[in-house]
Amino acid sequence: RVALYAVELAKQFNVSEDQLKLVFWGGILHDIGKIGIPDEILLKPSELDREEWNEIKKHPKIGYEIVKDINFLKNASAVILYHHEWWNGKGYPYGRKGEKIPIFARIFSVADALDSMTSKRPYRDAISFRDAHTEIIRCSETQFDPTVVTVFSSFPIRFWERIKRSAPFKVRYGIPHLIMKTYTPKK
Repeated sequence: RVALYAVELAKQFNVSEDQLKLVFWGGILHDIGKIGIPDEILLKPSELDREEWNEIKKHPKIGYEIVKDINFLKNASAVILYHHEWWNGKGYPYGRKGEKIPIFARIFSVADALDSMTSKRPYRDAISFRDAHTEIIRCSETQFDPTVVTVFSSFPIRFWERIKRSAPFKVRYGIPHLIMKTYTPKK
């Protein structure tokens, strides 16, 4: 779902098809670094303590290390590395601020927040798309790039709800076709 949200947002920035592919792959693999985080932390049904939270904060760097040398994923690695950076510099792993965060990571962070808030987690229930929409707008200029939030909020809430409902179909039928069509190595 999150890759689909991110691609829809990125399309509004008049990016090339190759750039949409890197947003897509960054979205698919954004949390691959969590493979290096213990399950007892990832699946903990309550709030994380400081030490556990510091472990979670390592996943963007771990993910980056996994994909950085894979040729067709090199450009997507910025989404993986920087998707938890905040517009105001209070994110992680580096505390980058504003336009020092790559644009596709800024786009992806809005998509990731939408998906996270509207999905059930071990430690909390999902919230409505309306409430998530309100929260993303509230966090414009602190957590999120205000330009990306403006684009995001220009879509009706039902647009994002439709993507979530269609995601299982797209994952089962559309994405494998897209992957084979666009990522089969050229001879």
